Amino acid sequence: MARPDKAAAVAELTDKFRNSSAAVLTEYRGLTVAQIRTLRRSLGENAHYAVVKNTLTKIAANEAGITTLDDLFNGPTAVAFVTGDPVESAKGLRDFAKDNPNLVIKGGVLDGKALSADEIKKLADLESREVLLSKLAGAFKAKQSQAASVFQALPSKLVRTVDALRAKQEEQGGAE
Repeated sequence: MARPDKAAAVAELTDKFRNSSAAVLTEYRGLTVAQIRTLRRSLGENAHYAVVKNTLTKIAANEAGITTLDDLFNGPTAVAFVTGDPVESAKGLRDFAKDNPNLVIKGGVLDGKALSADEIKKLADLESREVLLSKLAGAFKAKQSQAASVFQALPSKLVRTVDALRAKQEEQGGAE
């Protein structure tokens, strides 16, 4: 029979897996407590970085329907549970790992899809959601502006053509 404290820990981790849009597993061997505190701050407000026990976390992940991470639960493991923009948290992990080579990104999961460590690094290279949305809005605005100028050009071209025809007819009428 499971101990109540372990059952509560599994239930809490299961909730974190279910409520997170992404989870990134890391190995923190060799990091000091101060470095882990700095890492937590660098992840932003939308991520929770927790040092976990492999067995309990594996059980919790399986209960949450995530079985693709089973091979990553070895050695000292910590999980970044991301509830906001996963790009921001991936950038925080990547940048911290550059300065602190003891942090090793093992892999993770994004919206139920398994990610390798390389895929998480590629995710970190993406621009944030807000930047991508603003670029999309700018592209739409530019297309609308181009369409407006095309629609405006057609009537003005028609007016110039009619004026030219009228002037030509007046010249021909006056020349006769």
